[in-house]
Amino acid sequence: MPRIPQADRVDPRFPERWSPRAFDPRPVDAQDLAALFEAARWAPSASNEQPWRFVYADGGPGLDALRQVVNDSNRRWAGKAPVLCVVFARRTFEKSGKDNRWAPFDAGAAWQSLALQARSLGLVTHAMGGFSVQAAHDACGIAPEEAEAICVIAIGHPGRVEELPEDLANREAPNGRRPVEEWLRRL
Repeated sequence: MPRIPQADRVDPRFPERWSPRAFDPRPVDAQDLAALFEAARWAPSASNEQPWRFVYADGGPGLDALRQVVNDSNRRWAGKAPVLCVVFARRTFEKSGKDNRWAPFDAGAAWQSLALQARSLGLVTHAMGGFSVQAAHDACGIAPEEAEAICVIAIGHPGRVEELPEDLANREAPNGRRPVEEWLRRL
């Protein structure tokens, strides 16, 4: 079922983007990966700090280590993704050392940029909150005092829904969104 925006003039890439669980395990081209991270690079950030830190693996022991970071229920499907990436948000401004309370917001903007770029390349992404924060810090070598682990992103080519466990296959479709009226208020 197509997602239909409530307002006219919405770029179709926004309602077309969704977070599937079906991944094809074939590798993602290095140029495509570079384009994803380049898109994230251009996200807006407070004071141009660019506080996001992305740590990814696309094979070998690194990918095995990041798969162990993901919780068991997510690993059921994310285990097939050929790329996993942990997104961190640096806790302080580099220039002043003061707390950067906008860092998670900015990291979210970088993740959205990566997700939209992936969609334009025919790739799929799925961000997960179900992971071990401490294991992510350990696997990626980033101290919790330095940056906050925000999410793990699965990246890859679209897979076959039929290969998912039945309970997940039954949920494998773009979901709806709350009407704007439920979360928008004009003063």
